[in-house]
Amino acid sequence: MEDLNELKIAVSTDSRGRLLNNEQWSDVLIQAMPYFKQWVGKVVVVKYGGNAMLNDELKLAVMKDIVLLNTIGIHVVLVHGGGPEINKMLDKVGKESKFINGLRYTDAETMEIVQMVLTGKLNKEIVGLLVKEGGYAVGLSGVDSGLLRAKKLEKADKVDYGFVGEVTEVNPEIVKSLLQSNAIPVISTVALGEDDDSSCYNINADTAAAKIAVALKAEKFIQLTNVPGVLKDINDVSSLIPRIPKQTVPKLIEDGTIAGGMIPKVECCMIASKGGVPRTHIIDGRVPHSLLLEMFSDRGVGTMIF
Repeated sequence: MEDLNELKIAVSTDSRGRLLNNEQWSDVLIQAMPYFKQWVGKVVVVKYGGNAMLNDELKLAVMKDIVLLNTIGIHVVLVHGGGPEINKMLDKVGKESKFINGLRYTDAETMEIVQMVLTGKLNKEIVGLLVKEGGYAVGLSGVDSGLLRAKKLEKADKVDYGFVGEVTEVNPEIVKSLLQSNAIPVISTVALGEDDDSSCYNINADTAAAKIAVALKAEKFIQLTNVPGVLKDINDVSSLIPRIPKQTVPKLIEDGTIAGGMIPKVECCMIASKGGVPRTHIIDGRVPHSLLLEMFSDRGVGTMIF
């Protein structure tokens, strides 16, 4: 079977890069087959960004993984950001990238560029790569069929972030329809205003992906990141915490184990988990085929919050 051959290529070496012998390869299949059965027919939402989106080799590995998952009957929904590409386009037109408290200030001109890059260039590039790998992919934005509705982001600091929004409603019918036809929906995170169809908002892709996972009653929500997962010691990759019960998350934030840029990623996992998604994951998108390792092996990769 083509899908098994793809899996074999992806996981046929050990941690030192040596080819597996027949006994080791049999072990891989024994581990993988129950997961094939477990996930077939289930929805998995993947937030795609970071190095996995910038590095051509990693990008190809992600596309192969997603097409494989789709081929064996797992319903994958891919939600993507595109901050670095937006920065490049702003540079090209001579407009400064401005960030306030970690959020991109989005005036009307910047919003046009965000839409052009996310819903045009990047979304169609990803769809094209998936099609090239044999997938049936369809590009969407949050605007299509009113998939994402948002209101202007208002924080306690009263800072004006421009056309930055927070999702208030997810209308997943168009995504469900595509999944029923065995398509791979590829979603860029631009949303319609909740009360004004003429207004669009720039949405944080991690948060949008989490809320889409809840609306679809997904079995898994996976964030591909630039770090191994949650570490006990940020300077020691061997201190990875593989499993975190969601009720322990506040304590880990309080004691500083979860800190800095990891906090919003964990908070997105909590949004999905509290919304009914049984398994949420933060995994290292720099590891080739990390999606397959997470889905089809006993060890998994990264951190699971459940």
